[in-house]
This record gives sequence, structure tokens and C-alpha cells, in this order.
Amino acid sequence: MPQLSAIETISIAMEHTKQQLFRPFRWGQWLRLALLGLLTGELSSGGGCGGGNFPSSFPTNPSQQPGGGRDQFLSASPHFDPQMAAHMALWIGIALLVFCVIALVWMYVGSVYRFILIESIITKNVSLRAGWHKWHATGRRYFWWRLVYQLVVGFFFVILIGIPVGIAAAFGWFTDAKAHMVPLVLGGILLFFLVLLFFIATGVIWLLGKDFMAPIMALENLDFADSWSRLFAMMKREKGSYAGYVGMKIVLAIAAGILFGILITIAVLVVLLPIGGLGVLAVVTGKTAGLTWNPLTVTVAVLVGMFAFALIMFLSSMLSVPVTVYFPAYSIYFFAARYPKLSAWLYPAPPAPVVPTPPVTEPPPVLPPSLGPEPIT
Repeated sequence: MPQLSAIETISIAMEHTKQQLFRPFRWGQWLRLALLGLLTGELSSGGGCGGGNFPSSFPTNPSQQPGGGRDQFLSASPHFDPQMAAHMALWIGIALLVFCVIALVWMYVGSVYRFILIESIITKNVSLRAGWHKWHATGRRYFWWRLVYQLVVGFFFVILIGIPVGIAAAFGWFTDAKAHMVPLVLGGILLFFLVLLFFIATGVIWLLGKDFMAPIMALENLDFADSWSRLFAMMKREKGSYAGYVGMKIVLAIAAGILFGILITIAVLVVLLPIGGLGVLAVVTGKTAGLTWNPLTVTVAVLVGMFAFALIMFLSSMLSVPVTVYFPAYSIYFFAARYPKLSAWLYPAPPAPVVPTPPVTEPPPVLPPSLGPEPIT
């Protein structure tokens, strides 16, 4: 097939999105694609603090209170309880552990669903249960690549930030910041651009991994190291085309983010404003009735917040389904023009025409010879 450029692929991916989503429109497919977009992260390609109840005797200006302002101020301050601090540290540690477990499970499920999304774009049909069994092993290899990627990015980011900060601390620039304002400002500017370049580089690696390495893993049953080697060999032949793809993908992502961001914000405001109004009414009514923050009211507030968050995620994923389909389709059509195995999957050969076979005619039955009439006796 012809080598499509990054610009020529735009209209092809748009036509594919129209066909898959609206010709015909199917609610079941739309819901499944919304789930795929949420779990694979394709949506990104789219509170107040309660005041504390202080005692009425708390001094407004401690220095003006009788009996020594500083002593009264310290006596009015909350007492530090080491046992309570230990309990809080324990619960924070448990919360962080639970968060890490949930993040790993989410990453694992999203890794398998990445290949279900690729197949759904190619076949224009979404099958979650069958796709899970089909792509589970490939998704596990993709999960290991994502985990290694996250760890390496985090490690080098800590080094990138830690070395300049350590140098500045060793020279004592933070101790007397005014005397070292010039090196701090210049170093901060340099560090800003280094961090910016770091995030651009890691973002390009992530983009190439999910758009091009994943199809190679799916079609050739390779691990992520061999898939990267295969991809680099292909990219060497068309550096300009792939660079144009990355640039165009960034432009399209920015445009889609603005458009769907406005749409999602309007939808969320329309839906959540009544909920927020009811929440304010409930708080005012509770205070009038003498209710205070206790385990029951805190639990209710947390549940309401979780419901509002889930509703926001549901609306965002449903409204972003066109983005969930368009961007994978854009990468698949661009890469298929350069990867014959993906092209064969995207454009399967038509089935061979069925040649009608002539009907089989059975010969007439063989009759015994006629013996003529019997003689008259």
C-alpha cells in the first residue's frame, strides 16, 4: 500500500471513526469503548477545605493578652500526641500501600486492554471477554515494559532534580539565598529547561511504545526489548516520516484536548451543579440542626465525593469515545503503511470466490432384462 504521510492519515482516521461509531450507532459498543478509553489512558489524548473549630478563648493577638502572650498562645495550641502521630503514620502507610496495589492492578488491566483496543479498531468490533483471553499473555509483556518505563523515568527524574539541589545545598546557596540570588535564578532556569527536555523525551518514548511497539508485540509475539529493536530498525529508514508523525500527533492532541475539555467541562457543570447545590443545602441544614463532623458525617461526605468523582469519570469517558477511537486509528493507519503484517491485518485479503460445483447426477437404475410373457400351459 502507498506510504501515507502524517497529514494524509488524518482524514483516513476520521472516516474510520465515523464508520465505527455512527454507521451504525450502537450503545453497547460505545459503552465498551468508553471503558477501554478509561483503562488504557486514551482519554488523556482529553474542593474546598473545611475550617477548624477553634475555641472561643483562643487569643486574637497573644502579645496583648494578660498573663504573658507567648505562654497563653502555647497553652491554646493543640497538644502533640506521639501515639496519635504513630497511628496517623500507620494509616498513611496503609493508604499508600493500597494506592500502589490499585495502581499496579489498573496498569495490568490497562495493558491487556491496550491490545483489545487495537483489535477493536481493526475489526470495528469490541469483545472484552474474548479479547481478555486472547491478549492476556501479550498484555502481560506490555505490562512489564510499562513498569520498567515508570521505574526508569522516576529514577532519572530523581537524579535530574537531586544533583542540582544537592550541589546548591553543598555550596550553601539555600542558607543565604539573597547573597546567591544570581546562581539560584540561573540554575533554576537551566533546571527548568532540562526538566522540560526530559519530559519531552520520555513522552516521545511513551508515544512510540503504545502506538508502534504494541502492534509489533501483538503480531510477532515478541517481548518489549525485541519489539523495540524491530521498531528502531524500521524507523531508521524513515526518520522524517516518524518525526512528522510525532509532531502531528502533538498538534492533534492539543486541539482535541481543548475541544473535548470544553465539552466535558460544560457537561460536568450541568450535571454536578444540582449535586453541589444539594450538598450546600445539606451542610447548611446539618449545621442548623446542630450536626458536627463525626465518623458518620465524614463517611457520608466521602461517599458523596466518590459518587461525584465516579460520575465525572463516567461523563468524561463517554464524551471522549471519539478520541478513544480516532487516535489509535490514526496510529494504526500510519504504521500499517510501513509494517506489512499490520497492513495484512488491517486490510485482509478477500475470500476466494466460491466456484459452484455442478450437481452430481446419478445414473438411472439398471433394470433386469424382460423375459417376455409366460407361456400358456
